[in-house]
Amino acid sequence: MKFIYLLPAAALAAAPAHAQDLNLGGQPGAAPVPIQITAQQGITWSQDAQTVTANGDAKAVRGDVTVTADQLVAHYVKKAASGTPAPAGTPAQAAAASQPTSANGGTDGLDQGNAQLTELDAIGNVHIYTPTDNAWGDHAVYSMAQQVLVLTGQHLKLTTQHDTVTAKDSIEYYAGEHKAIARGNALIVADDGRSIAADVIVGYFAAQADNAKPGTKPVAASSPDALGQAGNLQKVEAFGHVVIKTTTDTATGDRGIYLPPTGQARLGGNVHIIHGPNELEGADALVNMKTGVATLLAGPGGHVSGVVLPNSGKTK
Repeated sequence: MKFIYLLPAAALAAAPAHAQDLNLGGQPGAAPVPIQITAQQGITWSQDAQTVTANGDAKAVRGDVTVTADQLVAHYVKKAASGTPAPAGTPAQAAAASQPTSANGGTDGLDQGNAQLTELDAIGNVHIYTPTDNAWGDHAVYSMAQQVLVLTGQHLKLTTQHDTVTAKDSIEYYAGEHKAIARGNALIVADDGRSIAADVIVGYFAAQADNAKPGTKPVAASSPDALGQAGNLQKVEAFGHVVIKTTTDTATGDRGIYLPPTGQARLGGNVHIIHGPNELEGADALVNMKTGVATLLAGPGGHVSGVVLPNSGKTK
């Protein structure tokens, strides 16, 4: 097995504290931590293309985050002596490019921090995981500068301690913007069976340091918290063919907003609520995901209609 170390872009040392779950960025104020890349079938370093390609059971590890795939391609830029990227064709770049290959399959220049990792591509049977969270797909691209992970392919899936997220087109994680997006038949299923489905689902997070209760210590910056951890997911926006299911009700609409801390959800546009034999329709609806109580609201100048059987449920 061959291995190599790459240092991520220095800018990532200031990555937000909350974005340490499936994020390869560094901790605030900390020195860049090398990313270790290993492979069973060998590692190819292209100085012209400025890439390091690992083939066969390839693995990249940085802190608590591990990426495995059939192939990993790391894109990097040379650094000048001051620690900033050197322009192409400069003497500093030429000197970095001439660094000898070490016996372990890496390069002395990279091992000494003469390169900055700008992008990591994972191709084939991709699995990204931390001690608590997992993501699967066929192809993943992580941009160091933008702090964005895009996962595509078949059977896209993200699991956390409390939720399972699936999508048909892509699952995207924006560490710098505190959000994740699932596109195409997106679905979030909680461990208690509640779920939200839509064409596109956007989840917004709070910083982990903000989640600590009075008298307790904030969550460590390296804690592998993600979508489902209690208190971290602050808001969910759903767009197109929205379906919210509780243990007792099903509510549908064109768009929706869900606030996990309170359990409240609001649906808008062609809203329908089904509770057992009861069927109601209106312009908007409020759904309490914790209690299962759904309240249908009429739009301006409109009305609520439906069929309700006496003593058949909590829908009102």
